[in-house]
Parts: sequence; structure tokens; C-alpha cells
Amino acid sequence: MKLPKIWWALFLVSLVVIVPFMAPYLTFDPANSRITIISGSLQYPLLVAHIVSAFIALLTGFFQFVDRIRLKKPRIHRFLGRVYVYSVFISGLLSLGTIFYAEDFMKATSFLILSLAWLFICWKGYRTAINRQYEEHRKWMILGMTLVAVSARLLVPVLLLLYLILHNFSLPHGMETVIGEVLNVNIWAGLILNFVIVESAILKK
Repeated sequence: MKLPKIWWALFLVSLVVIVPFMAPYLTFDPANSRITIISGSLQYPLLVAHIVSAFIALLTGFFQFVDRIRLKKPRIHRFLGRVYVYSVFISGLLSLGTIFYAEDFMKATSFLILSLAWLFICWKGYRTAINRQYEEHRKWMILGMTLVAVSARLLVPVLLLLYLILHNFSLPHGMETVIGEVLNVNIWAGLILNFVIVESAILKK
């Protein structure tokens, strides 16, 4: 299975979006957080660990699809697969912990569904690989990778532009309010887009 150009594009775009988002958290300073942090709580450590492990999952997951590694370096492929699985489970479980600090019910439920879906898909991908069901394994891996790469983060700029167009490029309540509204729907929109892309990729095979 040759790696389609769309996967390279997806990977690069994901890095362009995710790295700047992740950078402030690598300072390990809660003051640089993009969301409100409850002082004296475990929220910030959980959030940082979740973001870093998700990034590791993105990197290792993508290279699972590179034929040069998958076919010619099976030991490296399996090693990266194990790192991917561990990273997903760590990130997914930590994400469940951050839900208790969500600012509203909509964000909490969206993160809950996203986290549970990611954990389940990763488990299915792992089990199909163990059982040598490689075609099914490929499908679950594609689905799992889109939850990381084609995440709601990629939709934020698009949704911001859509919001501005629908409101005639007027911001009566300020940009902070606009971003807040966008972040309330971006995960749901991202989930729908994820499954549409995956179904299209699978149906083409």
C-alpha cells in the first residue's frame, strides 16, 4: 500500500497546526495555557501530558503507513506500533481526567466522546494486528489517525472564517467571544469530518 500524497499533506498540515498550539505548553508554565487553569489542581499537568502523548501518537502513527518501514523494517514497524498504542492509551486516559475541568457541558461531552472513541479504535487496531487481520487493522489505523491528525484543531481557522462571513465580518462582542463559540462546536464538526474522510478512504479500496 503506497502512502497516498493526501497522507503526506495531512501530516504536514497537522504539524503546522499542532506544533504552534502545543508550543506554549512546553514551557510548563500554566500562565501560558490557552485555556483557563484552575490554580492548585491537577488540570495543567494532565493537560500537558495529554498533549505531549497525543503528539507522539501522531508521529508514530503516521510512520506506520510508510511502506519502507512497514514492509522492509517490520521490527521498527512493530516497535512504532507499540509506542503508538501506549501513547494513545496514555493520552486518551489523561484526556478523560481533563474533562472534569471543562468549562461547560458541551465541551465536556465532546471530549468524552472523542476520548472514548480514540481509545476504542486504538484497541480494535491493536487486536486486529495481534490476530493478523491486517486489512481490518489498516482500516482501524486510518480511523484512529484521523482522530489525531484531522482533529477539530484543523477546523478552527475554517470555522472562524465561516463565523466572520455569517456575521458580515463584524465582531460586536469581541474576538474572545467568537473563539469561545467556535471551540464549542469544533470538536463535533471535527468528528463528523473525520468519519467522512475515513469512509471515503476505505470505500475507495
